[in-house]
Amino acid sequence: MPHAPQHVDADAESTAADAVADLEAALRGGPFHVALRAAIAARGLPLQRVQHHLSRHGVKVGVTSLSYWQQGARRPQRPESLRAVRALEEILRLPEESLIRLLTETGADLAAGQPAGRSYRALMAASDVLEKLFVELQCPLDDGLHTLGHHERVRIGGRRELLGRESQHIVRAHRDGVDRFVAVHHGDPGCVPDRMAVQALENCRTGRIRRHHDTGVLVAELLFDTRLRAGETFLFRYGVRDGTAGACREYVRGFDAPGGQYALQVRFAEDALPVRCHRFSRHSPAAPRSGRQELPFSHRHRSVHLVEPRVRSGMLGIGWDWE
Repeated sequence: MPHAPQHVDADAESTAADAVADLEAALRGGPFHVALRAAIAARGLPLQRVQHHLSRHGVKVGVTSLSYWQQGARRPQRPESLRAVRALEEILRLPEESLIRLLTETGADLAAGQPAGRSYRALMAASDVLEKLFVELQCPLDDGLHTLGHHERVRIGGRRELLGRESQHIVRAHRDGVDRFVAVHHGDPGCVPDRMAVQALENCRTGRIRRHHDTGVLVAELLFDTRLRAGETFLFRYGVRDGTAGACREYVRGFDAPGGQYALQVRFAEDALPVRCHRFSRHSPAAPRSGRQELPFSHRHRSVHLVEPRVRSGMLGIGWDWE
């Protein structure tokens, strides 16, 4: 018996092709919510099915949250939400880090083709390593200290590398018995933590030091030789010698909780001066950069700085462009 002729729905094929084209464009240029909406449309999945697939990946996200994400009303920022975004890339058959990239880079960075610093993956990997190292050192996440002031000086060498940094902290204990501070240094991509060194410069001495090569993380205890009582203040200073990676384009400091004043100065070698500098902030590793502001560069002192009178939780830094 002859088979009935098969009819191709040209309109359906055209619609599918348009959906794929929209998705490819959205993944290249963002923003995140447009790319997510295009990916869900290209796969033809209702949000209830997307939620079901996420639950099979061990991630719980409500349909309302998914709807808000693809409308741009909210952005995934919590750790559980970011794990959901990673799972969505697999569920929607997207290139690895394609959605995460849109969360971590600003539209201006993408359009200009400029590097946006460490990727979300690198930041979260370092965060996971830090948790393990803190457990290994038997250090609670709450160190019992509130920062009243933090002044940081960063040095960039003649090869444009991060030579090192020096930090001075003014802290107040909010519980009895605090006798140490755990310093964290996150080197640039390609750094060699085994060749880094920690220097106790004032009112402290180095204790245990841990290094993690894959993420470029160094963690060091700074011992006070005194036990602070709740309400007591303390001032100490330390430095980290680095100089083990390639060209540095930014320096970023993360803050787990609100605190006092933070001042950052970046000083450059005479034969390695930037063409322009700016400050920026991020609410979390997955949030886009915001608060970009050009900073004046002192050619006489070969330095640039920022002062934040009262820091918030999140990330704050200075970036610069080389010729």
